[in-house]
Amino acid sequence: MSSPDHRLPTDTDDGMLLIISGPSGVGKTTITRGVERSIADSVFSVSATTRAKTSADVEGVDYHFVSDEAFERMKSAGEFFETAGIYGKKYGTPKAWTIEQLKRGRLVILEIDVQGAIQIKAQVPDAFAVFVLPPSEEDLLCRLRDRKREDEALIQRRFAAARREISTAQECGVYNVFLVNGTIEESIKEAVDRVVAERARRRGLRGG
Repeated sequence: MSSPDHRLPTDTDDGMLLIISGPSGVGKTTITRGVERSIADSVFSVSATTRAKTSADVEGVDYHFVSDEAFERMKSAGEFFETAGIYGKKYGTPKAWTIEQLKRGRLVILEIDVQGAIQIKAQVPDAFAVFVLPPSEEDLLCRLRDRKREDEALIQRRFAAARREISTAQECGVYNVFLVNGTIEESIKEAVDRVVAERARRRGLRGG
């Protein structure tokens, strides 16, 4: 733990790890960013990835882009809370930065998949986990098509993976909240309200 001399005036004892998950196309990134904007002391955990940087990506904001060799070195050194392989690319949540932000009382937001959430919960049981669901499977398929990023074969692969991910999320027991994303504004508000209420509950338990 950081010594008192290293504490900042904005530091609190209110740190909480927030996991947000959901299948591809469900709108979880928009909800994640909405929560980050709405809660003043929140910080987004930027994952390391081996996937190629696109023209839309900003290094250190969207991801830390690393080579496969560098990723494996970091993994071997225990620098990740969790790692995942998605469509042939590797992703990892940085451990030291996350722990430091929690010590400073921040709301640390992780946008990770179900397998990552299971890994995190095993290490941080009091992490608060939200899984974003589509209103229906048909709605999710429409959303994947409406993005117009991929051909139908890949869309069907993503849809099948999404169905598996939803099933795993509902059965694994790590999620505190299942949030159906009907309209994005209402979903962001619900996510923010749930997080604020949980932090208030924890403060009450601590007598703070």
